Amino acid sequence: MQEYIATVKKMDPNWNPKVSEKRGKDQILGFGGPVVSSLYQEEMIREEDKNIFDYCRENNIELVTRAIRSKKVDVNLKDEEGRVLLHWACDRGHKELVSVLLQHEADINSQDDEGQTALHYASACEFADIVELLLKAGADPSIRDQEGCLPEEVTESKYISSLLRQHAASKG
Repeated sequence: MQEYIATVKKMDPNWNPKVSEKRGKDQILGFGGPVVSSLYQEEMIREEDKNIFDYCRENNIELVTRAIRSKKVDVNLKDEEGRVLLHWACDRGHKELVSVLLQHEADINSQDDEGQTALHYASACEFADIVELLLKAGADPSIRDQEGCLPEEVTESKYISSLLRQHAASKG
């Protein structure tokens, strides 16, 4: 997680992990905030230098879908930090792309190099609609990352925490 924070700070020196924005049904007040943040300010990449992860980050559903259907790209291909396309789509809040990836059998509980699942990313970035989608599709909210955190422990959103607890209770 610290490596991710360092990367975010490098790309956006003004980013503050202790500040969060109003999203969804909750307004977060007080100290703290999600430790994972979408990297909205990225360097420009020439079209010919882009890979499938770049297209996923851009929410290029058509190209990503075509690549997966043609079998040119494995839907569960990992990047250099162990993230799959589903991690990126959840990190960016691309709900429609998340649905497409799940329809193409993306591993919903795939863990990155730090043990985080797509549910951790969606929770930390406070995309409640994606958290709901992942839970309905079978995401496991009991998977802990390498720091021992559950998805409900990486969000400041009371609504998302409640969703995750209710889901876990209904399964338990």
